[in-house]
Amino acid sequence: MSRPTTVSLAGSTGSIGTQTLEVVAAEPERYEVVALGAGGGNLELLVAQAKATGVGVVAVADESRAAEVAASLPGVEVRAGTEGLASLGAEADVCVNGVVGFAGLHVTLATLEAGRRLALANKESLIAGGPVVQRVRSTPGAELVPVDSEHCAIHMCLRSGDPEGPDRVARVVLTASGGPFRGRTRAELADVTVDDALAHPTWSMGPKITVDSSTLMNKGLEVIEAHELFGTDYDRIEVVVHPQSIVHSMVEFTDGATVAQLSLPDMRLPIGYALAFPDRIAAPFGRIDWTALRRLDFEEPDLDAFPCLRLAYEAGRAGGGAPAWLNAANEVAVAAFLDGAIRWVDIPDVLEAVLSRHDGEVPDSAEAVIEVDRRGREAARRTISDRP
Repeated sequence: MSRPTTVSLAGSTGSIGTQTLEVVAAEPERYEVVALGAGGGNLELLVAQAKATGVGVVAVADESRAAEVAASLPGVEVRAGTEGLASLGAEADVCVNGVVGFAGLHVTLATLEAGRRLALANKESLIAGGPVVQRVRSTPGAELVPVDSEHCAIHMCLRSGDPEGPDRVARVVLTASGGPFRGRTRAELADVTVDDALAHPTWSMGPKITVDSSTLMNKGLEVIEAHELFGTDYDRIEVVVHPQSIVHSMVEFTDGATVAQLSLPDMRLPIGYALAFPDRIAAPFGRIDWTALRRLDFEEPDLDAFPCLRLAYEAGRAGGGAPAWLNAANEVAVAAFLDGAIRWVDIPDVLEAVLSRHDGEVPDSAEAVIEVDRRGREAARRTISDRP
């Protein structure tokens, strides 16, 4: 019997991290978790995970709390800071990057530079750090398999075509649930509340990404990710609204055939796919009861009511640091909305004003990406404070 695949898990206490451990637990003879890492917000859970899995290495991004974790885990090597978290990338056959924010960019780069497989669930790595990440993807042995459900679906669909013939892809079609405001006009959205925006119809997510779903910014960011992941031109990446969230994305080939990936919404399926690639796991996460599935609806997104999607295309086409700039501004704008400082309909207005001031800089290092992010946030804060 072959040895189990070793797994390191950065962001183990978050949603992706906890679900990754569920996938591993479903096939314990196939996978072995050897390293865990987290930011510092729920270290009690991190300690419990380390004890349950018996890992030999734990990383804590918050350096001030590393000693506390070490005291709770005698005999375990505890690494601290952003570099400590990034070092997990070289600890296993597969590194699952479920880190939220820019600390995840360092994990991505370290994993690919080490020539390991990266199961990527960190958006900043490709949206903000795309130009930097692309340079290390060619490292011998390096492999990037997306965990985000839409991009994982595209990855699956592309495997049905000729991997040596990317020109045979006519369109990549990302599906969007439409969020809680699907079907409403811009005028009808003028007075929506935070509670309204957080009432997602199909997915349970954190506040920031749930608001992004309501504005369709999450889908815009995924368009940028799809371009970076698969090298598909923006003119061949489309978005359709699909409220049931059963079809996770599609690829249309030049002969008119469309291949789609369908399953019930369950993030354990794409996590398992990334762990097992090019094989598949045996646990049937997301299995559909075809006798209960009644309909699948698709419609065009309303870019007047949801202009964030249009802005993401504009940033993606501009390239360089523009996606990082937009992503940073969006985080500030969403936080301002959640704090009651601006209205929901003000979010795209802030983003459009900030994007118009991007200077065209192309970041050439992780530090340069972080600097673009900092300046984008500053520009967004100034734009919000200057509003009447």
